[in-house]
Amino acid sequence: MARIAFLGLGRMGAGMAARTVGAGHEVRVFNRSPEKAAELVTAGATLAATPREAALGAEAIFAMLADDEASRAAWLGEDGALAGEYAAGAFAVEFSTISRPWVLELAKDAAAHGLRYLDSPVTGLPDAAAAGRLTLFVGASAADLEAARPLLAPLCTEIVHFGAVGAGASYKLMQNLLGSVQIAATAEALRTAELAGLDLATVADTLSRGGAASPTVIRMCKEMLAGEHERDIAFTAALRLKDTRIGVELADELGTPAALGHAALDVFERLVAAGHGELSETKVIDLLRE
Repeated sequence: MARIAFLGLGRMGAGMAARTVGAGHEVRVFNRSPEKAAELVTAGATLAATPREAALGAEAIFAMLADDEASRAAWLGEDGALAGEYAAGAFAVEFSTISRPWVLELAKDAAAHGLRYLDSPVTGLPDAAAAGRLTLFVGASAADLEAARPLLAPLCTEIVHFGAVGAGASYKLMQNLLGSVQIAATAEALRTAELAGLDLATVADTLSRGGAASPTVIRMCKEMLAGEHERDIAFTAALRLKDTRIGVELADELGTPAALGHAALDVFERLVAAGHGELSETKVIDLLRE
């Protein structure tokens, strides 16, 4: 079994860290709100005061954080993980959905510290993280990925290797931008149906079985109609805005005519500006009702 540092215990990170502990690894965890580590400590993890302390002796450093800012804070600086004394040739694995420029910058910093870097954003909701049913989108050398597979196995049911570092992030940002467009479009469709006097339960059921259906459309129809935007939040409006923004930034950088991406960005900017950032992304349906 390996010594693993796990940075970030949000709903996704906590489930992933629990899977790592359950696999029998020696796990040190760090979170800016240390009280979130209580269950993991009970299960056998050790709570570290800083990312640097978490990385002490680690053979792999895993991170699952909210955004570039949180990732940068965890990896860099006097108390950052890269300042730690980890095992020679240790892995640095970023599971977070972060911008491609920061992925490439962090990869260079990690390599300069002798770490093998894997760009590995994930797809799946918190329940999938807790059950080890995530899919990993990896950008890394083939040799580094193969060497890391035994450590990644408890977290996922599938690993897709897209190419070199940066490729995983590029795919994840494209996928999430497509998801943002679908979420905004689903809200618009349901609001149009509502104003037309249609029964929304019938509309949602029919949409979910029709040609426009996708897992996102099906889930959004169900959750938007339930209207429980403050309970059992799988993904906040603020996180959706962040993913949409960095997805659009990548598209703009590459010269993609991302008109629909920009339209979705505008919708989620308005949602967060209205004070709903900590509510579910499904709250977008109410934005269109105002």
